[in-house]
Amino acid sequence: MSAVIYPTTNFKAIEQLTIERGEGVYVYDSNGKQYLEGMAGLWCTSLGYGNRELIETAAEQMGSLSFSHMFGGKTHSVGMELADKLASMVPVENARVFFGSSGSDANDTHIKMLHYYFSAIGKPQKRKIIARERSYHGVTVAAASLTGLPVNQAHFDLPVEALGILRTDAPHYYRGALAGESEADFVTRITNNLEQLILREGPDTIAAFIAEPITGASGVIVPPAGYYEKVQAILNKYDILFWADEVITGFGRTGNDFGCTTMGIERPALMTLAKQLSSAYMPISASVISGDLYDAMVEPSNKLGVFGHGYTYSGHPVACAVALKTLEIYQRDDIFGRAARMGEYLQRRLAEFRDHPLVGEVRGSGMIGALELVADKASGKAFDGGAVGAFAQRACEQHGLITRAVAGSSIAFCPPLIISEAQIDELIEKFGKALADTQDFVTREKLVA
Repeated sequence: MSAVIYPTTNFKAIEQLTIERGEGVYVYDSNGKQYLEGMAGLWCTSLGYGNRELIETAAEQMGSLSFSHMFGGKTHSVGMELADKLASMVPVENARVFFGSSGSDANDTHIKMLHYYFSAIGKPQKRKIIARERSYHGVTVAAASLTGLPVNQAHFDLPVEALGILRTDAPHYYRGALAGESEADFVTRITNNLEQLILREGPDTIAAFIAEPITGASGVIVPPAGYYEKVQAILNKYDILFWADEVITGFGRTGNDFGCTTMGIERPALMTLAKQLSSAYMPISASVISGDLYDAMVEPSNKLGVFGHGYTYSGHPVACAVALKTLEIYQRDDIFGRAARMGEYLQRRLAEFRDHPLVGEVRGSGMIGALELVADKASGKAFDGGAVGAFAQRACEQHGLITRAVAGSSIAFCPPLIISEAQIDELIEKFGKALADTQDFVTREKLVA
């Protein structure tokens, strides 16, 4: 056992799989076994492994400017170029971009900038943030407070109330609908709940509503039609900002440039970007805000002499160069269009498991999906705990496929965007074998109805 404290890991189940190298959509363990990387690492290696252009870009940038910070008026051309490129791509009006190293720190940055902005315009009481149940927005102190998954909050004594974090319904029809309730009625009910929450708390105390357009770690939840239309109408009515967490859904994952495009979210005031921004070849994130938010912060920073927030690695030149090259490849090779085409095929193939006795729901969009395994298909009864999901994940690995069990017993799929149709067939074949093993396991252990 090494001295590593492992992230998001059971400390009694560490070092089970050592990955040594990667090539394309495959990774190889320390014994030389090949795995199809069905999760793109952690929803992030969009261009797969061993991309020579990205590797050479990093090496070239290291040779010319290996590091330079952006504090106190210093800058560098590659950081400015990346910011301008992102500003031209995102649906945020007159966008301004702050760089970090992870989605978590980018969401922390957004909280601080929201406080700064509302203080600057004379509304310091407008600081509460509405997040959803079962949401995931990171694991730093503030980002974990936004997150609505119990495993990310238990034992950490997070300052949820102090930060003014409010909770509203998760838009998951399969798990949240009342008996006999249609999708339209479900949407009306939970958005009415959102409006009532706003009225109880006071609209003048609420700064923003944060949402992943399609969720990741909470089980790949795709909200029903009409949900975001009603949410946006409510937020506009009460002058509350929409904050889109696109850490997973950004840059082609849903078959469009951003999840906002796929889900019909118009003009978010804030966007959080990371992961596929650099295809995960270098750690980099971006906190994007609209121009009016930035403009309001200029004079207060001038009076203080500095905007007192920033990381050593904000706008790291090597990370910026790799991100720029990644965006170039996306556009040059029509990666988003490819993701849309392959995503349609992936969703069709995943849907073939819909009638399997263990599968309660198949959901997804583009190149992200999940199958929720259930103890009773007729009622949708969930398995207790996460043992079944964990078994299915291990069974996939035994058959040479990496997936991830999320939200208990949902198995998530998020392959690199460069995956081919034949490789999707391979993914489906390997998962089918693992699902058969899982059915044998739950039958043997008498875990099904």
